[in-house]
Amino acid sequence: MNVRYIVELSAEERGHLQALVSRGSKLVRNVKRAQILLAADSGSSDRQIAGSVRVGTSTVYRTKRRFVEGGVELAINDNPRPGAGRKLTGREEALLVATACSSPPEGRAKWTCELLAGAVVELTDHPELSRETVRRRLAENKLKPWQRKMWCIPKVDGEYVARMEDVLDLYAEPSDPDRPVVCFDESPVQQIAEIRVPVAPGPDRPGRVDYEYKRNGTANLFVFLDAHEPWRHVKVTDRRTCADFAECMRDLVDTHYPTASCIRVVMDNLSAHSASALYQAFPPEEARRILRRLEFHFVPKHASWLNMVEIEIGVLKGQCLDRRIGDRENLLREVATWEAKRNAAGARVNWMFTVEKARKKMNRAYPEVETAEPNESNTAAAA
Repeated sequence: MNVRYIVELSAEERGHLQALVSRGSKLVRNVKRAQILLAADSGSSDRQIAGSVRVGTSTVYRTKRRFVEGGVELAINDNPRPGAGRKLTGREEALLVATACSSPPEGRAKWTCELLAGAVVELTDHPELSRETVRRRLAENKLKPWQRKMWCIPKVDGEYVARMEDVLDLYAEPSDPDRPVVCFDESPVQQIAEIRVPVAPGPDRPGRVDYEYKRNGTANLFVFLDAHEPWRHVKVTDRRTCADFAECMRDLVDTHYPTASCIRVVMDNLSAHSASALYQAFPPEEARRILRRLEFHFVPKHASWLNMVEIEIGVLKGQCLDRRIGDRENLLREVATWEAKRNAAGARVNWMFTVEKARKKMNRAYPEVETAEPNESNTAAAA
């Protein structure tokens, strides 16, 4: 026979429950239990409470019983639930972490939870260990040994710092039409054509593109970006040879900046990016004429992020090239349209990394200055 439990809240208990309901809680069940008690205190029946709070009548009954037997806290919160102890001791968990950080076994490219479980079983007295136990312990230590990120690890030395500060000084200068700073780089692009006509999106239906496609080769994009003015230019070529690079430099001198006395070009360390490329492509007098108006500034090796044009290439790929473009004619038209609209909008890269910030943020990476100790002969001569 069910016992009828009566809920009568004090003013303090009622205020506590109302505050819990109004501010919410990470545990929805706690809020529902507070609503049940408040509704029961106001005189609602179990069936009415179950309908308004959207719980079963058994939940209403248990909540009221827990309140009568133990008060508000017992009715709202669950009792601690006894569970199985941790299978791995502190020493065994440290062993698991050390194993996950070591090289995988021979014949395997990376550790998995199953491999780690087997390795720990071999190194301890456990007869078996589940992959879930391994996964939880790795998650607690924020370890994912099966993941690997590609990362460029530069060697920060005097040459790295000198090139970095040289480029950052160029960016920090005011705009000078007679001595512009142009960032230059290239990027490959695949020409991919559709085999079947894509289906346009509609209400509650995303657009659909067939998995099958036709690859029509690749093209190369040479990208120019003025560091101080809202101007960029994209030149589409078949390749990125020394001859193509030389043509781009001649375009800078004769077409894009015909009146500038010196064009300072920021670029990476690709083998084609050199003065010798112009002598391979043009007669000596022509190569010398172009180089007299160019000044090359190279970013540090493995530090292409210092080239401002890398940001612009990312914008180009996201806004224009993130789709299938199947032939050269369409590629030229789409890139030219993107370039014209972006130039007309006055878009610029807001570069904020300066020499001062580099010295502060990368202070530990800067090479230490070696001070020579005075020898005895120099000391005697000075005396």
